[in-house]
Formats: sequence, C-alpha cells, structure tokens
Amino acid sequence: MSPTLKHEWFGNVRKDILAGIVVALALIPEAIAFSIIAGVDPMVGLYASFCIAVIIAFAGGRPGMISAATGAMALLMGPLVREHGLDYLFAATILTGVIQIIFGVFKIAKVMKFIPRAVMIGFVNSLAILIFMAQVPHFLGINNMTYAFVAITLAIVYIVPRFFKAIPAPLIAIVFLTAAAIFAGLDLRTVGDLGTVTKSLPSFFVPDVPFNLETLAIIFPYSIALAIVGLTESLLTSQIVDDMTDTGSNKNREARGQGIANFVTGFFGGMAGCAMIGQSVINVKSGGRGRLSTLTAGLFLMFLIIVLGDLVVQIPMPVLAGIMIMVSIGTFDWGSFAYLMKAPRADAAVMVVTMAIVLATHDLSKGVIAGVVLSAIFFVVKISRLKIDKTADDGYTNYNVHGQLFFASVEDFLAGIDLGDTGKTIRIDFTDSHVWDDSAVGAIDKAVLKLRENGNDITLIGLNTASRNIVDKLTVSSEPGTRPAGQ
Repeated sequence: MSPTLKHEWFGNVRKDILAGIVVALALIPEAIAFSIIAGVDPMVGLYASFCIAVIIAFAGGRPGMISAATGAMALLMGPLVREHGLDYLFAATILTGVIQIIFGVFKIAKVMKFIPRAVMIGFVNSLAILIFMAQVPHFLGINNMTYAFVAITLAIVYIVPRFFKAIPAPLIAIVFLTAAAIFAGLDLRTVGDLGTVTKSLPSFFVPDVPFNLETLAIIFPYSIALAIVGLTESLLTSQIVDDMTDTGSNKNREARGQGIANFVTGFFGGMAGCAMIGQSVINVKSGGRGRLSTLTAGLFLMFLIIVLGDLVVQIPMPVLAGIMIMVSIGTFDWGSFAYLMKAPRADAAVMVVTMAIVLATHDLSKGVIAGVVLSAIFFVVKISRLKIDKTADDGYTNYNVHGQLFFASVEDFLAGIDLGDTGKTIRIDFTDSHVWDDSAVGAIDKAVLKLRENGNDITLIGLNTASRNIVDKLTVSSEPGTRPAGQ
C-alpha cells in the first residue's frame, strides 16, 4: 500500500469512524425525505445512500467527502417515476453513471476553472439557506417541546466542542436526547414518521425495462440532466471540502467515481445521487478527513437500518433538524455581506443572481450555470471597451488602438477610425491591443480596404506574434501597399 493510500485510509482512524457514525445518523432522514420528493419508497433512497457512500469511499477523488441520495437529484426524478415507473428510474440511474464515467474520462473537471469566486459564494450561501429551509417543517408550529429539543441540540453542538472533542458533539446530542425522549415518553416527531424502514439489505437485479431505442429515448434526457447536476454539485462540494481541509483532490477521478457509484447503485434498487455538502460539512466538522469516514457512514447506515432499526426510527426529528441548522450556519459565508459592499458591482450581482436562481428553482446547477453565463457577459462587456487615439506627426496619420479587438469591440474600432481620410499615409498601431478573432480581422480588413479606396497608404504596426498570425491567416487585403506590414 502506497504512503498516500495508507494516509487516506488509516491516517485518522478514530475521528474518521466517529465522524462516519454521525453522518450515517444524519443520512437517514435526508434519504427518506429525498425518496418522498422523488415519489419512491424510502428504501430506494436508503439503498442509494448506502451503495453510493461505500463505492465512492474507494472510487472517489476527494477523501472525506460524503456522497448519497440528494434533493437536487430527487427533484429531477419525480416526472420519470410518475410517467414510467420505478424500473425506468433504475435504468436512468445506470445510464447516468455511464455518462458521468465518460465525462470523467474526458476530464470534465477542467470546467471548474471557469467558475468565478462570486458564483462559488452564491452557491455555498444558497445551499446553506436551502439546508435551513428543509429543516423548518420538522420543528416549526409543532409544539413547545420540539422547540426545546432544537434549542438544546444547538447548545450541545455549539458549546460541547469548546470543552470536549473526543466524541463529536452531534453524536452526543443524538444519543443523549434520543434516550431522554424515549425514557420520558415525550411527544416528538421521529424518523419513523417520515416513512417505513425495512430491515433488509439491497439485492442485485436488472431493471425490468425493454432494452431498445424507445427506452433509451425515455431515460436519456433524465440521465444527462442527472449526470450534469450530480457532477456540478460534486465538483463544487469537492472544492469546498478542499478549502475547509487545506488539501487537494483529484476531481476527474471524483467524476469517474460518481459515475461508477451511480452505475452500480442502479442494479441494487437505488436512485442516482451525488456529493452532499451538508453531510460533508458534518463529516469535516466532526473530524472526518479520510476515506474511512465515508466508508463508515455507508456501512453504519445499513447497520442502523438492519440491526438498530427499531431504535433509529425513534430518533427525534428536532435533534437532527438542530444538527442540520448548525450545518447551515457553518456553511453560510457570513463574510459575503462585506463582500457585497466591497466587491465590484458586477461580481456582487453575480453572487446575488446565483443565490436567487438556486433558491427559486431549488436547482443548484441552474444557479451555477446562470452565474457563470452572467460573469462571462460582464467580462465581455468589461474587456470590450476599446479606445483609439488619432495623432499626426512627420507626415503620418497615426491611429493608436488601446484595448482588446474582438467581436464585441469591432464597432468601436471602426467608429474610431476616420474612413473618410483621403491621400494620407496612415499607420494603425496595435502595440496596446490584441487581435482575437475573425470578427476583429474582418473589421481591420474593412478599414484597410475603405481607406485604400480613398487613395491612402496603409500600414499596420505593433501587432504581437499571435495577432500577426491570425491577421496574416485570415486577411483578404494583403496586396502591395495595403498588406499588414511594418511589424
């Protein structure tokens, strides 16, 4: 075993195991709730969480990150289940895995570099708000005892780590408050109220669907959407865990690992899943750093269902809601309020738009895509500002171009040159500019040809190597007297 692999698995054994136990307890209500969103039996989400967590522990590229059934993925599955049934969901899950593996092979993680910081902040903040909002139905307007248990949970999770860190505070809260609720016979909603938990392991089977093009046509649109949403969430969550732990990760391997996990899960009665930022944060905050924490979460989840199922269903929901509220508080970037005041207006707008779209649609991928597109538009607008200074000396008329010349700035370029000049010796100086595309070369051609028609002698100067190459390659005005020369 290599030193790196040994460290990833056994470099933090005690904390990884304890953190994994906490995560497993937090996974159960989430998996059941997401199953309900997708319109399937609670065991579909639980089996998915078990399979994905165990497989990603080995195949993933980000040690310590938790992957399982998620809400964003569940929202996409509802229409497929309602219209075609459960077996088509399993088939779509398998195809989702295949698509993600292909994305990983083609190094899809490279697109991460195109996600600006403002989008990342908006993504994290909106996810924190969604995590909080998902807990509200579990404690609001129920009874005073529910409020008391939420408050006690928050106090334990916040205060205990200041004095005692050997056991994760969320685990202490779950064990202590569950025991108190059972022995006192308190009127509290429990995990069992969310759905029926069956004490059985998942079994292998092939989805009962026709293997033909008609089936492919049905499941492919869902699978491609699931694959993109899953990888978007997974890669962004991976980056967040990287930042929290000051360590790196292999994001292309993570993409392939997500694909492998979903592919296998579809054959064991589970729905497609991806990385979960809430549970990943719980894991990291509880001391989990290695692959063992993810494996423990998956294995202990099944242990809880099969061996301790009767106790698990009695865990009070306000306790788990309190833990997730603390996760949302810890996830939210509170410095973003200062960021809104100090950052350029365009970046602030991108952050707000990303958050607004995510909160409106409950779809993280739509918010991220909108934020990236908006950032690109603002960037293009910013760099498309082009200025031309006209001077005259030693018998030359000089046009000095300042800025980037491409499709968005060609109008300013043509407006800055007096195409009505006649009988002059003209130099267009690109020392402070760069020619980027065919639109830019077309604008240069237009200016050169028009000025030549008016009897001017035209020379282009100051082109850097890349600009000169594209001009020489695409220009149509390279005739004696007008050829881009004088470099």
